[in-house]
Amino acid sequence: MTPRSAPGRLLSVLAAFDHEHPALSLTDISRRAGLSLTTAHRLVGALTEWGALERDSSGVYHVGLRLWELAALAPRGLALRQVALPYLEDLYEATHENVQLAVRDGAEVVYIEWLSGRSAVGVHIRVGARWPLHATGVGLALLAHDDPAHQEEYCTGPLASFTPYTVTDPARLRRELAEVRRTGVAVSSRQVTADALSVAAPIRGPGGAVVAAVSVVVPEAGAQVPVLAPAVRIAARGISRGLGWLPAGR
Repeated sequence: MTPRSAPGRLLSVLAAFDHEHPALSLTDISRRAGLSLTTAHRLVGALTEWGALERDSSGVYHVGLRLWELAALAPRGLALRQVALPYLEDLYEATHENVQLAVRDGAEVVYIEWLSGRSAVGVHIRVGARWPLHATGVGLALLAHDDPAHQEEYCTGPLASFTPYTVTDPARLRRELAEVRRTGVAVSSRQVTADALSVAAPIRGPGGAVVAAVSVVVPEAGAQVPVLAPAVRIAARGISRGLGWLPAGR
């Protein structure tokens, strides 16, 4: 087995943390990172000194604020959220349902903002959560505007199923993506949870490329897509303009 590089070992320590494991002991880090306890102790010490990790009074480690400071510099992170937030709030006020903002990372969507009311339908979403592109409204909106070769690669790859309604047939997924391009919105019904429906629209950057997506998630029973779609389109268009996009002919 080829030894990992020093940067690789450092990254493996950080990768030991996730939403299911936000707090870890040194032993936990060693085990999850696949490192000896001695190596883990040395790397954790360096990361703690720099501020990437923090150690609480019980000796357990957490991700440090220094990483949050760096993440805030990502153009698809805090900057996008700041532009989008007023439009997300408007969409929430119009629906009082779950409103989500997401970007693509490989074959997944990453949620970078989420607004929800007390009576909104339950969703398996939080800021930082990841889901496969084909199972969510925002994912379909992003995938539909990707390069055709990348779309085909995704469609012919493994398509995970989460409910009996999750689209796992490549031909059907291709048809859904074509419909997204035709209508300007993506509709994902009961694909992640059997009681929710998502309506999403793509967000464009200054050059016109799709850089993110916004959605509203409502109870599937009684969902009125013709009413929700214009509201989501308006929010997506407003965010796009805020990012510097101008429609053709302007």
